[in-house]
Amino acid sequence: MKTKFFVWSVVLALVMLFPVWGSAKTEIQWWHAMTGFLGERVNEITQKFNASQAEYEVKAIHKGTYTETLTAGIAAYRSKNPPHILQVFEVGTQTMLSSGAIYPVYQLMADQGIKIDWADFISVVKSYYSKDGNLYSMPFNSSTAILYYNKSIFQKAGLDPNKPPTTFDEIEKMAKTAVSSGATKIGFTTAWPSWTLVENMHAWHDQPFADQENGFAGLATQLKINGSFGVKFWELLARWQKEGIYTYSGRGSKGDQPIINGEAAIGLASTALVGTLTKTAKFEWGTGFLPRLAGFPQGNSIIGGATLWVMKGHKPEEYKAVAKFLEFLGKTEQQAWWHSITGYLPISQSALKALQATDHFKKNPHLWTAFAQITSGKTTASSQGIRLGNLVAIRDAIEEELENVVSGKKMAKQGLDDAVKKGNEFLKEFAVLYK
Repeated sequence: MKTKFFVWSVVLALVMLFPVWGSAKTEIQWWHAMTGFLGERVNEITQKFNASQAEYEVKAIHKGTYTETLTAGIAAYRSKNPPHILQVFEVGTQTMLSSGAIYPVYQLMADQGIKIDWADFISVVKSYYSKDGNLYSMPFNSSTAILYYNKSIFQKAGLDPNKPPTTFDEIEKMAKTAVSSGATKIGFTTAWPSWTLVENMHAWHDQPFADQENGFAGLATQLKINGSFGVKFWELLARWQKEGIYTYSGRGSKGDQPIINGEAAIGLASTALVGTLTKTAKFEWGTGFLPRLAGFPQGNSIIGGATLWVMKGHKPEEYKAVAKFLEFLGKTEQQAWWHSITGYLPISQSALKALQATDHFKKNPHLWTAFAQITSGKTTASSQGIRLGNLVAIRDAIEEELENVVSGKKMAKQGLDDAVKKGNEFLKEFAVLYK
């Protein structure tokens, strides 16, 4: 009897020490591309979910840049070892839709019996990531391009620190004054040059970027960026670079640094910079709508950032965990927190209303800029966004030719024609592969 009592005592002690013995959490992997401040916030929201329940464990894994993360995710799917969730920037939307590798989020939620009010998502975000009226990926960090200006530099240069430029004519005057006064060496710069200067500028001025309504009406095969608008705009940039008004700061996010470091008087960059500047800036700064070029109609800025795609190839019980995590991310309180801390757009009407019910936007006017801009523009076939295959390669081709133009190696028309020629080849390759 003493022996039996001892054995049961040991068993009871083990059960008390290891309460989840035999019922381990279902683990899912989320591959993402966020680093620094934003990467920390990804880890934070993941930890919030993991602490909110005892059944599932999400592992957030950084896989490099947006391009590297997309490439790694597709390669992992082909080798039959994909992550459960893959963060993909908007450039990869058509690639994901055509890949055959995804489990549409609207279908996932329906299969798991989780009700989501899809109509609650703001229309500009929902429409971009939808097909046949159904949402295929989960909106997460949605952004658009806006204008930033350094109030401290403006004040030093004798410019009104409460008046951001609204046109490219004003940018020219203000940037020239900032540089000539000695207040700074960088009058105007840009991050993500293809996105801010070509994709967004064409949409903002209601100019087509590609045929087939920028890829929304079918697979596009022709770029349209070498028209009168594109030529006029690139000629302007080339002249400004030569005169020291514009500084080309490089591809991708390299142009963020002169803005973050307080070196640029004016810059165009993602709304994601709001969170970083709010936390780190040692100078006064402001935001404004994208500037306009005279003589062209009003369009809209376009969605940037990324969404979360669910990958095929996993067990049913793991998809339950994925659905629960996405449901958590979509909750009003999480959306409001994510927007408030990062500067990304509030992607649901309920989150927006919750924020408006407080003095949030009064205290944080920079967080309102992007939302006000993208909801006040005119959405047309040319300004609804850009959904092209091989868009990563097309961006590289555009930026290569933009570099040739601003450095004086090519005239604007030649550079644009060459970018279109290269881009069309990439479009045709994609169309052949996925028709």
